[in-house]
Amino acid sequence: MKVLVVDDNPVNRLLPLTWLGREGCEAVESADGQDALERAGRARFDVVLLDLSMPGMSGREVCRALRALPDGERLRIIAYTAHATPEGLDGFKAEGFDDVLVKPVSRAALLRAVLRDREARGEAS
Repeated sequence: MKVLVVDDNPVNRLLPLTWLGREGCEAVESADGQDALERAGRARFDVVLLDLSMPGMSGREVCRALRALPDGERLRIIAYTAHATPEGLDGFKAEGFDDVLVKPVSRAALLRAVLRDREARGEAS
């Protein structure tokens, strides 16, 4: 599984990259929306963990742009934010997100959200 972790704060990228790497995922980091879109245009990702509050392009703008890519509808895009509640998932789904993780995120919550589809297909974690 290939995961793109997008957050302007390096600390907020470090833990997900580490935890996902330990689960056998290929985790790639991006510090901003423009870089994330460039990477997604060059490589196929399964999941994008996407911060909402970034300079330049917001996570919402990046989500819309990712969905507009030729293969964008199959992506699992997870909002990664300190400015939401899990109960607000319906609003995020309406914007194109598949799930939301509220910072600070636990290892268990991250793995549950990111690896959900892999586990449903019966792949080892």
